[in-house]
Amino acid sequence: MAILDNIKNIFTTKPTEQKNSNMMGYFGVGTEEAKIYKYQDLAKEGYLKNAIVYRCVNEISKGASAVPLLLKNGDKIVEQHPIINLLNRPNPLQSYSEFFNSLFGYVLLSGNAYILKLGSELVATKELHQLRPDRIVIKSSGNAIPDRYEYMLNGRVQNTYQVDQLNGFSEVKHVKLWNPLDDYYGLSPMSAAAVEVDQFNMSSKHNVNLLNNGARPSGAVIFKPQDDAGFAVNLTESQRQQLLTDLNNRFSGAGNAGRPMLREGDFDWKEMGLTPKDRDFHRLKNMAATDIALCFGVPSQLVGVPDAQTYANVSEARLALYEETIIPHLRKIESDLNEWLVPLYDDRLSLKFDIDSIPALAERKRKTYENVTSAVREGIMTRNEARESIGLSPIDGADGLYISANLFPLTDDDVPEVENPLNQEDLDQYVDEDEVDKEINFLIQEEKALSDINTVPTDAMATEAKRGLNRRREFKSGGTEIGGGRANQLINKENLSTDTVKRMFSYFSRHEVDKQGQGFKKGSKGYPSAGRIAWALWGGDAGFGWSRKVRNQIQNELDGKAEAGSLKVGDMVSWNSSGGRARGKIKSIVKSGTLKVPNADFTLNATEDNPAALIVVYQGGEPSDVIVGHRFATLRKL
Repeated sequence: MAILDNIKNIFTTKPTEQKNSNMMGYFGVGTEEAKIYKYQDLAKEGYLKNAIVYRCVNEISKGASAVPLLLKNGDKIVEQHPIINLLNRPNPLQSYSEFFNSLFGYVLLSGNAYILKLGSELVATKELHQLRPDRIVIKSSGNAIPDRYEYMLNGRVQNTYQVDQLNGFSEVKHVKLWNPLDDYYGLSPMSAAAVEVDQFNMSSKHNVNLLNNGARPSGAVIFKPQDDAGFAVNLTESQRQQLLTDLNNRFSGAGNAGRPMLREGDFDWKEMGLTPKDRDFHRLKNMAATDIALCFGVPSQLVGVPDAQTYANVSEARLALYEETIIPHLRKIESDLNEWLVPLYDDRLSLKFDIDSIPALAERKRKTYENVTSAVREGIMTRNEARESIGLSPIDGADGLYISANLFPLTDDDVPEVENPLNQEDLDQYVDEDEVDKEINFLIQEEKALSDINTVPTDAMATEAKRGLNRRREFKSGGTEIGGGRANQLINKENLSTDTVKRMFSYFSRHEVDKQGQGFKKGSKGYPSAGRIAWALWGGDAGFGWSRKVRNQIQNELDGKAEAGSLKVGDMVSWNSSGGRARGKIKSIVKSGTLKVPNADFTLNATEDNPAALIVVYQGGEPSDVIVGHRFATLRKL
């Protein structure tokens, strides 16, 4: 401790002083060789002993491991597949979240992570395990592709994993961060922040040592006795040792803080105050913490650095963490898995992290929607360009630009006059406001008809979904995150959208074949199978029957089939035509026999259940000379 060093320096016998000239010894920065940090150093001194590193690694790894991984075939999400089951339970000791949490942790601490697959090219991968980076030795082959990976334990090679020199494939997947000075090993962010980590740790140790000394700075015991003649008297060796022992036992340490000191004779105590460097230690720690967070890509205000308000609020800081750090890490892991694991099953498949499910990105998504909506409204983007920017597929008739009718040029240039601004062709294509109002009313009626359909799940569906969740937790298999979310919707009896009902019916239709598999029926071997559990998550047989019924109701409303007896002469109706939705007024109705259509070489067969009608076609809101024939099943009343 500092008090012992000071006392020893005072009472140490000094040689005869020679005053030749002033001399000062300076020990500054830049005198130490660059240190090579091993994985054990980075993990121990960084993650285990440094609060900032611990927080940064956990902010990234926990945030990244919470993002679900989707399996896609093109744009279509695959809900049941061996890859999904493998990633949901990579090995008996880890779940999806635990596996990816440790994977990102290894990458951040070491710059390297190693995934080992158990299986072969002929047998599907059974398990995925992670190998500690400090136990892997990469053997060079003399080119960019390593020769093999050796797993070392207690200085001995336990396993060797060869690397195919043609395509680089191996049972071990090496995930690494770019290293400018090494062909094989990745570079940890902690290597760049190693000096700041040591600086932070030493500052913390200084404060601990100060607390151990009663939170008081060091001092000096001064002894200046004189004999009768006025000459200085020195302490004997035994007296000096007794004084040091007494000071150490009675006045050092936090337990002796504040104890008064009793001095006799010519002893004096000189307290040494904090230097400006001592008083600035807290700022030194904050600077080191900011630099550590910077190397990891974590906003410093998320790790508790005072006055580090780079962003307006915590929400913006967390958004920056995802956009600038976590999502790039996710894209890297996603790319590695698609290159190494997915081709073992099907080249048409791909894994993709569901970035849109991240809660912190909800505000960004809302702003994106507002921006593209404004761009379409102002005529900057087409609707299909806007749909592409938000991840939707294009639709027919949405490639044109639309602008407000009241826009006009701001320059003084004369606007060229249009020749013949109004001609008969324009009049023929003109649709009056009444016709537009009819179209709007038609769309409103259609939406109202759909909203009248009851899409609340039944009690039987909720019971089956709850049973599926319980079995999924018990057997650790069956279904995906999407299936689990659907089960919660059914249990809570949410009012499902029409699109959700259609997806439910589509799921049941695709997976009805699973009923023929082993373990689906109660009492059979392997019951309940993963397919049976997944079937229950979506509502089981009750959900299948309900989704079929509601889906048919929705389809009937969209198709707009008119029932027999619902139409009469003089009613306005609409029907699908090659040019879109056509409209007209019923002129006559035939309920049995045949109906001859004027100016046409065909007739319509009419029945009591599906009568036929002659209709006067309306164009531009006015009746035309065109008469067509349709059966009721193709008509919709306006």
